[in-house]
Amino acid sequence: MSSTGQPSPSKFSLPIELLPTGLAPIFTHIHPVLLLSAYYLRFPALVADPTSTLLNSLAPLAVVQMSYAVICLPATGTSPRPPKKAKPGSKKTNTNDTSSAKPLTAFLALLLSLLSIPVLAAIQVLFGAPITTHIPQTLLSSAHLALLAVFPLVYVHGSSSARWREIISVYSPIDEVFGAAVGCFVGAWLGAVPIPLDWDREWQKWPVTIVTGAYTGYVVGKLAGGKLLKGKRIELD
Repeated sequence: MSSTGQPSPSKFSLPIELLPTGLAPIFTHIHPVLLLSAYYLRFPALVADPTSTLLNSLAPLAVVQMSYAVICLPATGTSPRPPKKAKPGSKKTNTNDTSSAKPLTAFLALLLSLLSIPVLAAIQVLFGAPITTHIPQTLLSSAHLALLAVFPLVYVHGSSSARWREIISVYSPIDEVFGAAVGCFVGAWLGAVPIPLDWDREWQKWPVTIVTGAYTGYVVGKLAGGKLLKGKRIELD
């Protein structure tokens, strides 16, 4: 502990590193392109019928997010560093090989992240979402937020109370996972700005701009967290 009563910097976690494979740095750049291009293509359908479009796009989004996690991110409880090479003449072991467990970890992280949907829906209501109407739209938009922001955090941090205290207090070191989550929520919040404006546009209806802001913010936060701001912390003082 420091003299001010705050934990010393050494007590805090380090930013998440990508897996040391040839595919990880490639797919981590393909990933945001997949998200935004798919969202752009289905945007007219989203405006015309938000409920059906958000529902039908949940499964593809889950597949993309799980693929990103398994290919690029270290699963909770594992290290992104490659296993040590065996000495000449020694018997080769696979004690550090967790590749077979990663899909199961991703599936469990998916289930846990979906449990956050009611919480995210309640937060949206607190920030002005309709209470008695548009309930399916609010729940579906919360599901997209959960898959985008919460799922990768659960996959890499698991149930570590220390890590989640840092995340909730917005003092986790910035990396592409935490940066993407912050960008997603900030983007969703900013996405509410056009809704009350008297423009009479079809795309202003709930929750089109919220989801658009979430996807845009996610990609911006992921890129900034992976490169420009990596290792830094958000100082609220």
